[in-house]
Amino acid sequence: MKKQIFESPFGAEYVKATLNNGLNIYVMEKPQFSSSYALFGTKYGSVDMNFLSPEGERVDIPAGTAHFLEHKLFESEDGDAFSKFAETGASANAFTSFDRTCYLFSCGDKFYENFEILLNFVQSPYFTAETIKKEQGIIGQEIRMYDDSPGWRVLFNMLRSMYHNHPIKNDIAGTVESIAEITDKTLYDCYNTFYNPSNMFIAVCGNVDANAVLDMAEKLIKPTAEREVTRFFDSERESIIKPYIEEEMAVMLPMFAFGFKQNLPEKMSLKTYIGLNLLLETIAGDSSPLYARLTNDGLIGDSFGFEIMSGENYSAVIFEGESENPEKVREEIIKEIENIRENGVDKRLFSAAKFRYYGDEIRRLDSVEEICMQFADGDINGYELFEKIACIKAISADEVYKYINLLNEDYSVLSVVKPPEGK
Repeated sequence: MKKQIFESPFGAEYVKATLNNGLNIYVMEKPQFSSSYALFGTKYGSVDMNFLSPEGERVDIPAGTAHFLEHKLFESEDGDAFSKFAETGASANAFTSFDRTCYLFSCGDKFYENFEILLNFVQSPYFTAETIKKEQGIIGQEIRMYDDSPGWRVLFNMLRSMYHNHPIKNDIAGTVESIAEITDKTLYDCYNTFYNPSNMFIAVCGNVDANAVLDMAEKLIKPTAEREVTRFFDSERESIIKPYIEEEMAVMLPMFAFGFKQNLPEKMSLKTYIGLNLLLETIAGDSSPLYARLTNDGLIGDSFGFEIMSGENYSAVIFEGESENPEKVREEIIKEIENIRENGVDKRLFSAAKFRYYGDEIRRLDSVEEICMQFADGDINGYELFEKIACIKAISADEVYKYINLLNEDYSVLSVVKPPEGK
């Protein structure tokens, strides 16, 4: 086991250890806290649909497989992991996103007992044809629920209008038809490929002893040879499919997702992510002139916001919310982008945005959950926790201005979900 200690200028520190099988473990002690949090994750998400098996063969899997595997992994021959956590009083959960699957728990006491449950069930896959058939019905109901969610539909309608081939356009849970194709062999193929320790990470924060956590992990993680995961993605055209899409659903106000596709040559760097976030804050943050105009004109409400989606072979900036006139909101956002393109970034707005961003990241260090989520994000995207804070502190307005070129109207899509005509 190799260990490193990372220290921040403001007194926080954590241990990063790498086991001989390549598994990274991050531990931040918070002895003054009454709770602890642990996360065991893998770099396997919904976009990973084509890969090379351990036997060297290309495998193509149905949409929704990563999410399906997440559900099934809680089951084992000797019971359900949720029941074991319930007996200790821990709160357990899991999630699958585009680029990761994570299993987690939080607790006030009995941390090491819960940590053992977590490490054991994630390493003990148990899939049968019978249990898979039952789960297909359960997840099918979940998919139908998402199909009825306007917020979910407005987002994925946008992604499907933006991406020609990339699996980012597929619902994370898949479709009723796609999950019907999943078999026990499918799940074992995916597990044996993506749940190798060298493709995984553990994050722990709270009232724990770092050495005890690392000793326990070294003892309970199964000795497995490192294996590089090879993924395949079909080539993606620079263009979008269409700039506008709408759908009628039972909503009180129209909902919108207005996105810009970025055609980056490689995965978005930490500096680009931070710079783009600060640029978006100066464009449409709640202290920006655009936000004031849109609010004063009654075009947006409290639901308005923005986000960056980025990962392997995809990147998009998205403005979203509710509005009586989404097309006008789109027009005003474009106008503000062009204003900044012509006149540069407002230094006063930039300074305020940078100060808030820096403060928010410092405050996140007071949350055991946020710290673990940041450890996971850093492991997937190749940066250390305190590196992000240092990057925010060092970045300049001139550097941020360069990212305006990532917001190209020619690669933008407006998705709208609106009430049925006449209602």
